[in-house]
Amino acid sequence: MKVDFKKYSDGLVPAVIQDFTTQKVLMLGFMNEEALKKTQELGKVTFYSRTKNRLWTKGEVSGNFLQLKSIAVDCDNDTLLIKANPIGPVCHTGADTCWSEKNHSEDFLLYLEDVIELRRKASIDESYVARLTAKGINKVAQKVGEEAVELVIEAKDNNKDLFLNEAADLLFHYLLLLNVKGYKLQDVIEILKNRHSK
Repeated sequence: MKVDFKKYSDGLVPAVIQDFTTQKVLMLGFMNEEALKKTQELGKVTFYSRTKNRLWTKGEVSGNFLQLKSIAVDCDNDTLLIKANPIGPVCHTGADTCWSEKNHSEDFLLYLEDVIELRRKASIDESYVARLTAKGINKVAQKVGEEAVELVIEAKDNNKDLFLNEAADLLFHYLLLLNVKGYKLQDVIEILKNRHSK
């Protein structure tokens, strides 16, 4: 990949950041050669901040990193398209994109996975997810089992609210277990897709 950093007098090229899963445009930043190299080395999108006059890894303060998936350069070699998995909101306003869009409106579960990832890193005093995961994989797995049993019990009755709330509890803790094991829901979906095609 050849990038023409000399095309502009400041040595910066625009970098369009796109969500790897949803394909939505998340933000626009600028990179110099050093920022691009650091992005590739860290696996986290790093820009050159024109206001701070230094390299800036997105999420270095907020924890809302952009995990690098791919980099492409345009036909003029002067603009980058970077696909990434966002961990939490991208915009400083708290929005999912810098255009105030909800990035995962089509699939709330993808958004929920990001929230779980963020809350695992929070203080155990502030986050149920952090408290549960601090107890280890056995406790997380046990909680999934407990929620599954509670769902089965509610399935025998005709209380819609109780049944759906237990189903939500099970799904949440299942996503947490996947996260603790280092997997995502998409990994399971791919298996289901492969089974379906047979």
